[in-house]
Amino acid sequence: MTPTVPLREESMAKPASTATSRVRHWLSGLSTSGRVGLALVILWLVLGAAGPLLAPYDVGAFVSPEVFDGLSARHWLGSDYLGRDVLSRLLSGAQYTVGLALVSALLASATGAGLALTATVSPRWVDEVISRFMDTLISIPSKVFALVLVAAFGSSLALLLLIAAATYTPGAFRIARALAINLNQMDYVQVAYARGEGRLYIATAEIMPNMIHPVLADFGLRFVFIVLLLSGLSFLGLGVQPPNADLGSLVRENISGLGDGALAILAPAMAIATLTIGVNLLIDALPGRGRRITRGR
Repeated sequence: MTPTVPLREESMAKPASTATSRVRHWLSGLSTSGRVGLALVILWLVLGAAGPLLAPYDVGAFVSPEVFDGLSARHWLGSDYLGRDVLSRLLSGAQYTVGLALVSALLASATGAGLALTATVSPRWVDEVISRFMDTLISIPSKVFALVLVAAFGSSLALLLLIAAATYTPGAFRIARALAINLNQMDYVQVAYARGEGRLYIATAEIMPNMIHPVLADFGLRFVFIVLLLSGLSFLGLGVQPPNADLGSLVRENISGLGDGALAILAPAMAIATLTIGVNLLIDALPGRGRRITRGR
C-alpha cells in the first residue's frame, strides 16, 4: 500500500513551487527599467521599515563639531546644519515618509474603491450623491485642499495620514467607478443579477476581482502623489513637526547648505527622487498593464 505521508508532503509542496514559478514568471516579464524600479521600491521599503535600527547614531544627537561636514568614515553622508549625522536622520525620515505615504495610499485606494463599488451596485440616487460629493472635492486643487485641512486641524501624524488619504480618495474613486461601471455592464454580471445574487456578492465576487490590477496601478500613483504632497507640506513647515522629520523636513531645514552642495540637502532630495522614480518605473513595466479588463477566475 502506498504511504499517505509522502503524498501529503508532495501535495503541500506543489502550492509553494507554483507560487515560486509565478514569481519567477512575473519577474521575467519585467523590463530592465521595471527591475530597476522594483529594486528601488524594495530598497526604500526595507529602509523605511528597518531604518532606525540601521542608523549609526541617535537622530537628534550632535555628533560633529562641523556643520555641513563632508563624507567621512564616521559620517558616511556628512553632517547637517546642526552637526547631526545625515545618514541617521535620512533613515529616520524615510520611515516617516514611506510609512505615512503607504498607509495613506492604502486608505485612499481602499476607500475610493469601496465607495465606487457601492455607487455602482446601489440605486441611481446613491451613485449621484456619492459622485457629486466626490466631484466637489476633486474640483479643489489637492495642494490647496491639504493646506486648508492642515490649517484647520493641525499637522499631527494621525491627521497628516487622514488628510493625505482624504485628499486623494476622490481621484481613486473616479478611477475605480469608471472600471466598476464598465464591468457592471458585462454579460456575466448581468447573469448574476438575473440569478438573484445580492449586491454585496456581485460587488465583491464579480466586479472587484476584475478591477484589482488597474486599482493596484492607480495605488502606486497615489503613493507617489502622497509622497510629494507630504514632502511639500513638510518643506513649508506644515508636515511632520520637530523633533521628528521626514524627507521633506530634511530638505527644508538644510536649505542654507544648498549653495555649497551639502549632502545634508542633496541626500533627502535624491531619496525623494529615487523613491518616486522607482515606483513609476515599476508601474509602467507591470506585465499586462495595458490589456483589456476581462473576467478572471
